Amino acid sequence: MNVLDALDSRYSCRAFRPDPVPERVVREILVAAGRAPSGGNLQPWHVHALTGAPLAALLDDVEARMQEMPRGETPEYRIYPADLKEPYASRRFQVGEALYSALGVSREDKAGRGRQFRRNFRLFGAPVGLFIYLDRSMGPPQWADCGMFLQSVMLAARAHGLHTCAQEAWAQWHGTVARHLRPDPEHMLFCAIALGHADAAAPVNRWRSDRAPVGDIASFRGF
Repeated sequence: MNVLDALDSRYSCRAFRPDPVPERVVREILVAAGRAPSGGNLQPWHVHALTGAPLAALLDDVEARMQEMPRGETPEYRIYPADLKEPYASRRFQVGEALYSALGVSREDKAGRGRQFRRNFRLFGAPVGLFIYLDRSMGPPQWADCGMFLQSVMLAARAHGLHTCAQEAWAQWHGTVARHLRPDPEHMLFCAIALGHADAAAPVNRWRSDRAPVGDIASFRGF
């Protein structure tokens, strides 16, 4: 697949088919994504790939824990700034409204919104979960490097006809996840990526979020 086609066709998939993804394909995706650049070639990312019984056990555990702790555990990092300023606050609000509108869930339907949010922690039905960790000693430059790796994973998945959803929300269950994955104590859970075949019939997968015009994010001189 042409890289421009992969970029254009990538979206945050929120409904997957249960079709399994072979280990060989997951390995090929991670090998390809490993070519992502990183300062000093540190390659600061660490990936735990789960499917089948190990993934089901983790998802069931989190689902049970949500009965006691509906807001989850305290993430080890702040996902959004405490005082999100404009235009970022409006962009976040608008994409949330558009998502729930695509699902037919009104603002007043708190139960419906809650059910959709909890689907994050079933990986939206994806058969594979990639749990991405960073060494705690790393700083903002290495976080940026990890972002390039994540994008590379998502584009490589498109080359295999697969879709993904990157989910920072998983950071709020880092303790529960750690009991299953037993990561190095120096590693911090950054996010998860749901990976699998998109359910093309699901209405939520026919919705696309807007992007700011290039004039809002870039300036050009000397051309």
